[in-house]
Amino acid sequence: NGLPQYRVRQNGEIMKIGNLDIKGYAALAPMAGVADRAMREICREMGAAYTVGELASAKGISLGDKKSEFYLKVSDTERPFASQLFGCDPAVMAEAAKLAESYGPDFIDINMGCPAPKVAVSSGGGSALMKDPELAARIVDAVANAVKVPVTVKMRTGWDDNSINAPQLAQLVESAGAAAITVHGRTRAQMYAPPVNTDIIKEVKRSVKIPVIGNGDVDSPKAAAKMLLDTGCDFLMVGRGAMGAPWIFSQINAYLKDGTVIPEPPLKKRMLILIDQVSRMVRYKGEKVAMMEARKHAAWYMRGLSGAANLRRLCGEIKSMDDVLNIVRTAINNNPEL
Repeated sequence: NGLPQYRVRQNGEIMKIGNLDIKGYAALAPMAGVADRAMREICREMGAAYTVGELASAKGISLGDKKSEFYLKVSDTERPFASQLFGCDPAVMAEAAKLAESYGPDFIDINMGCPAPKVAVSSGGGSALMKDPELAARIVDAVANAVKVPVTVKMRTGWDDNSINAPQLAQLVESAGAAAITVHGRTRAQMYAPPVNTDIIKEVKRSVKIPVIGNGDVDSPKAAAKMLLDTGCDFLMVGRGAMGAPWIFSQINAYLKDGTVIPEPPLKKRMLILIDQVSRMVRYKGEKVAMMEARKHAAWYMRGLSGAANLRRLCGEIKSMDDVLNIVRTAINNNPEL
C-alpha cells in the first residue's frame, strides 16, 4: 500500500503517551457539541485508539460548574480517555486539571487549537494561546506539575499565515512537560477551510522527541496513509471524518496494518449503528436533549444516499425515537441496492 516499512510497527502497534500504551493508528478528535460519550464509545468499539472529551472550561471547573463536570465523566468503554481543558491562567488550569484527574482520565489534554470566538477570543484560551507561546508553556508546566497522569497539547499551525509558529511552540511545550502533541494542520484564521499544511506538521515532528499526532482532513484510509507519508508523524487524529461514519477507524486500522481495504458497511448496518448511537444519547442525556442533538448526527449518516436532501430535512425535525426509526426505514427503502 506504499507505506514505508516503519509504519507497520513491530511492537504491537504501540505509541507511548508518557507511561500509557496506545495501540492502533488513529484517535477520535475532541469536537465540542459532537464527540459526546455516545459517539466516543461507538468510535472506540469500532477501532479508535483513544478518545478525547469535549472541551471543558478550566474556569468553569474551578467554579464548580455542573456542565463542565459533565464533560469530565468517563466510562470504561471510552478508554484510553483524555479530559480536554481550555483556559489561559496557569494557576486556574492547574487547579482544574487536579479536579479533572479525580474523575479518572488516562491523560489530560490542553487545548491550544480551538478556533471558536467564545474560546479563542473572549477567553484567551484555545488557539489564542498560540499568540503567546511563553504563556502556553507556563500553562503546560503548571498542569504537568499538578497531576500524575500524562499531559498532552493540541494546537494548530499558528494563529494566521503571518504567525505560523507550531514548531517553536512544540519545543516550548515539550520542555515544559508535554508528553505528546497533536497538530491540526491549519491556522486559526483558516478555521476548517482547505488546505491542510502537512509541511508544518512534518517540521513539528522534526523539532521534538515526543510523539506527534497529525490531524486535519483524515477522512479516509488513503488520506490517513498520505498524512503519515507526508509528515512522518507518529499517529493520527480523526475529527469530522468520523461524523456519521464511526467505522472509519476500523477501515484505517486495516489499511495501515497491511493494505486491506474494508468497504463501507451495508446500509442496514449503518442505520443500526445510528440507532445505537441515538439510544445511548437518550440514556446519557435524557430524551429532550438527545433528540435535539440527534438531528445533526442523523443527518451525517445520510451522506451519499439517494434522497439525502429530503432525509436531512426529516432529520432536522426529529423529536422522538420513532422519528429516527421512520427516517431509517425511509433511507433503507430509498436505497435498496445498498
